[in-house]
Amino acid sequence: MMFGQLSDRLADTFKSLRGRGKLAQADIDRMVKDIRSALLEADVALPTVQVFTDRIRERAAETDLTGQLNPAQTIVKIVHDELVEVLGGETRRLNFAKTAPTVIMLVGLQGAGKTTLAGKLALHLKSQGHTPLLVAVDLQRPNAVDQLKVVGQRAGVATFAPEAGNGVGDPVQVARDSISFARRQVHDIVIVDTAGRLAIDEQMMAQAQGIRDAVAPDEILFVVDAMIGQDAVRTAAAFGEGVGFDGVVLTKLDGDARGGAALSIREATGRPILFASTGERLEDFEPFHPDRMASRILDMGDMLTLIEQAERAFDSEQRERFTKKMQTGDSFTLEDFVEQLQALRTMGPMSKMLGMLPGAGQMKQQLDNLDERELDRTAAIVYSMTPQERRDPKLLNGSRRARIARGSGTTVTAVNSLVNRFEQAQKLMKQAAKGGGIPGMGPMPGMPPMSRPPKPQPAKKGKSRSGNPAKRALQEAAGLSADESAAPARPFTADDLPSGFKKFLK
Repeated sequence: MMFGQLSDRLADTFKSLRGRGKLAQADIDRMVKDIRSALLEADVALPTVQVFTDRIRERAAETDLTGQLNPAQTIVKIVHDELVEVLGGETRRLNFAKTAPTVIMLVGLQGAGKTTLAGKLALHLKSQGHTPLLVAVDLQRPNAVDQLKVVGQRAGVATFAPEAGNGVGDPVQVARDSISFARRQVHDIVIVDTAGRLAIDEQMMAQAQGIRDAVAPDEILFVVDAMIGQDAVRTAAAFGEGVGFDGVVLTKLDGDARGGAALSIREATGRPILFASTGERLEDFEPFHPDRMASRILDMGDMLTLIEQAERAFDSEQRERFTKKMQTGDSFTLEDFVEQLQALRTMGPMSKMLGMLPGAGQMKQQLDNLDERELDRTAAIVYSMTPQERRDPKLLNGSRRARIARGSGTTVTAVNSLVNRFEQAQKLMKQAAKGGGIPGMGPMPGMPPMSRPPKPQPAKKGKSRSGNPAKRALQEAAGLSADESAAPARPFTADDLPSGFKKFLK
């Protein structure tokens, strides 16, 4: 899990502060010490740790925590704000040239994942309506040119590779020729995949400088492996001095990345992080949002990214069809159920998707044990039914369920479990139809909120007044009734997950 170790350590630190009516200076000192240790264990560079903890200590000292209603939540907000700041503050977008093509040059060490990253970036830009061109100028590494061609085919974008590579060809000339080729073929973006080395040397830097001078890139992106921790800072400093770069792309942020590179490189170089690669698939690529990443680290979830991925997974035709079903009252069938599950799978591993929910750290064991093959078994069971059975599961008596189990290679118990989960999903869909979403979860993925006219409300005889004189005085001053002056809802937590999701995770 991304930043898993750091998230756990910070969660333990904040847990020790809960339930306290006030925090003394000794509590703040202990908390800052714990945060410092957690960051060092995550391989964050020492200067960054020092700056980060000093800011937290200073802000905590300036805030009157003795008078706070919930000082622990105030501390969490301070840490969140400082995490956002150390990660870059605001989201930085790509700078596009006024006259096409926009040239993006990728630099970094060998093994950082530049070639695969080039394909991910091209696919990302293609989905936004651009026509990117991949350019193979890594002519030293064996089969590097062929690898980029394969990546380009997978992404569905063109590749400019006039040289076979494997030590043959002039990379600077290839880069220069790619610009005129892009203009002729009407490609509005050129992505130049440069060569790397296992370590920084003068020859690599000289070649990168020659390519830079030949194509005058609008963006130079430094691609760095998030797994290398503090070494990322030293490598970035060398590239910054030798070639220069405008932004950073972090790769391999999935798995056991401790987060040291992400938390160190922005503070150390002053260059923003633009993108993050979060998996092996070409689709596992996203713009880097400092505020969302800070929320993930603090186990607050990342609902915005989850919603964006859901919008990509459910095409407009699916959304329109399901919306019509909801509005007309048509039943939600097993075929619809499987279609939604399959669409969710295109968003990536289910554990990764559920890991973006607030409080996912509390479900870490369930997420680690989540069997992704469950979706395949579910689909096999549904496709073993007749069309009539899929539309009306009430027809599934004992003999029918036994037949379906044999046809899908599963058991009757598995069939029964699926039917039970489907009935729960039907109830959730009915709730979504009434209120435009599932309580505690917002709208269903792929389902926009229903636009329904508000129900006419009976005229109130008058606002109720509290029997407490002090509370009644506040109500009268604010013009509120007793019901309207109720306390606001508490923040969403893992306990608010619908029972269907909880059972799916068990």
